[in-house]
Amino acid sequence: MNRSGVDVYTEALKVEGHGGPVAATQKNLNNSAHTTLTEATAAFGGTAFSGAGRHVSCLDCHDKHATNSKKWPTSPTFARNVPDLCGKCHRTDAKAAKRIDLAKNGKGIDIVKSYRQSIHGVGLLEAGLVVTATCADCHTAHGELPPADPKSTVNRANLVATCSKCHHGIGDVFQASVHGTSNTKAKAKLPVCEDCHTSHQISRTDGADFRMLMMAQCGNCHKQEAETFFDTYHGKVSRLGNPRAAKCYDCHGTHDIRPPSDPTSRLSRERVVETCGKCHEGSNRKFAGYLTHATHHDKKYPFLFYAFWAMTTLLVGTLAFALVHTGAWLFRLWRTKDAWSALHAHGAERKLVRRFSARQRVMHIIMLTSFLTLAITGMTLKFAYMAWARALANFLGGTPAMGGIHRFAAVVLVTLFVFHVKDLFKLKSESGKSWLGFIFNPDSIMLGGTDLKEFIGSVKWFFGAGPRPAYGRWTYWEKFDYFAVFWGVFVIGSTGLVLWFPALFTNVLPGWSINVATIIHSDEALLASGFIFTIHFFNTHFRPDKFPMDTVIFTGSVPLEEYKYDKPREYQRLVDTGMLDESVVPPMQESVERGFRIFGFTALAIGLTVVVLIIYSVIFQYR
Repeated sequence: MNRSGVDVYTEALKVEGHGGPVAATQKNLNNSAHTTLTEATAAFGGTAFSGAGRHVSCLDCHDKHATNSKKWPTSPTFARNVPDLCGKCHRTDAKAAKRIDLAKNGKGIDIVKSYRQSIHGVGLLEAGLVVTATCADCHTAHGELPPADPKSTVNRANLVATCSKCHHGIGDVFQASVHGTSNTKAKAKLPVCEDCHTSHQISRTDGADFRMLMMAQCGNCHKQEAETFFDTYHGKVSRLGNPRAAKCYDCHGTHDIRPPSDPTSRLSRERVVETCGKCHEGSNRKFAGYLTHATHHDKKYPFLFYAFWAMTTLLVGTLAFALVHTGAWLFRLWRTKDAWSALHAHGAERKLVRRFSARQRVMHIIMLTSFLTLAITGMTLKFAYMAWARALANFLGGTPAMGGIHRFAAVVLVTLFVFHVKDLFKLKSESGKSWLGFIFNPDSIMLGGTDLKEFIGSVKWFFGAGPRPAYGRWTYWEKFDYFAVFWGVFVIGSTGLVLWFPALFTNVLPGWSINVATIIHSDEALLASGFIFTIHFFNTHFRPDKFPMDTVIFTGSVPLEEYKYDKPREYQRLVDTGMLDESVVPPMQESVERGFRIFGFTALAIGLTVVVLIIYSVIFQYR
């Protein structure tokens, strides 16, 4: 009498030495409704392999004549041997792997290799933890079914229960969260364990790779929230490769994510200060009011919306006006080359006139160096989505080091600013004038009525409608540069302090002030960098009558004929007051001047590189 494959298989299971209760195995087979040997083997991974010519049978896993209990280290089904056992068919290019639909299961993923490198595989194979999950713990030993099968232990509907067999309690916490099956309001597909932890590449959750992966993983479903997250400081430094910066689950939780309206949520009113306080010492109620996922593109957040558009208008308007002014000036210089071309002659007997004191030159070098440092580190953070920014952040030692460099340079620049203000008070006291008289006296570097007249005269000269104005000690564009730096240091410095010590300042200011400070600090810095590295560089160095560099700010002196052409009114004042001879100085040592030129050209090259990267990044952002 012919016997079915199930009868043959059932009798085989009765042989002494086979691991696992016979009754349980029989039940698995009966529940699978397999009635032939082919069907029986299919129940535990034995479907036919294309081109293999046979099916997986019991002896492929349990040996022929040396079958031992799975508790024996020499048994193929012993926990430490299971990866190699399953790998005979499931590793890349093996028989079972050839049947995998790579388009659905991940092209190029070696399942067995991934498992061996995962936290489960490392624990099992390197640490010898035989209680660690193996292939059989997730897929079962004799009841393997495709993940799409509702009865499969790795089907999405059953996966939480499967993982919970080892990770006790986490399943219950997860099921009670917004991602759990109890959430019937969710329109999108809810995540399960493998969506965050993967199936076979499971890594430690405290590792840098996992923390960085989670940003993209959460963003797969929460796209808008991910976009706004990457606009924040946390998001930007994360993009630059900092794994320690707060990620989604640091604030929202991992398996216990609940809506903020739930008192048990980490972001509820009852717990949000505590959550922020994990990283921000001194966290308070106002600090927790920081708008994490707010966007300045939405009028729902009016302070952010109008702050952004005010700064954008200022930035675009200032640069547009300055570029038109520069273009017109350049046009006139090309048309009047004969008037200034001889000024570049460097005769041996040329006279030099002192324009800047040693104190002023040292202050400018300090300001130049600190500003370049701030621009480099600040623009790297602002354009964190660019590859060049990530490369530069790595070169500077990572975002923690870059942040330290940025703050050090900021302290230097603010200290210089305070030092300069102190000088102004001293000069005002020595002048014996009122503040109004001191600020707007003829030698002042603050803009006044004379500058408006010279500006109108310059515009006429640009278009051939009048003579070139007789500029005095300070031209209107030099005064504007000074005012812009004075204003910029104050604005960028004050907002930078708010961002440096947010918990301290929000004892007084509302939480959204941090958002506004971020916008103002970022856009004012962008305006300063763009203006200095384009307009200021042209006004000072790149205009044809100064090209390739005006070293006066480094050497302190300027050729007499050049000074007479540039500042005719100031030159005449020195002649009339008899101070011209006192202002004549000897030339600087050639080697020292050469060193200043090298330093100056280096600064120009860095500045131009930064502005090119800014322009490229802005264009790339809106492509």
